[in-house]
Amino acid sequence: MLDILRGNMPLGRYIREQVLGDDAAPRKKRGRYPVKDHEALGHVLGALGSSRLSCNLNQLARASKSGSLPVAPETEAYLRRAYEDVKAMRQELLRALGSLSVGGEP
Repeated sequence: MLDILRGNMPLGRYIREQVLGDDAAPRKKRGRYPVKDHEALGHVLGALGSSRLSCNLNQLARASKSGSLPVAPETEAYLRRAYEDVKAMRQELLRALGSLSVGGEP
């Protein structure tokens, strides 16, 4: 029965118009291609794919929770470098998705 009443209109749209009538606000459409810079996205995904970042961070988290993480200057330097790498990948990913300008500001 609904198929006959709605005709070519999508079922959700038909029901919405029947329930809300003229007060129905038009639905917002998402962009078809949210990625703004495919090259930048490729760089980030390549960096993530070639790193063992998730495994290493998991090991650090476990060691930190158990209290067995030695905090020597060398360890601190590695952690700072990892932080900078993750921060750079985040900025690159946000830029690729169009959330950051070239200057790095949102």
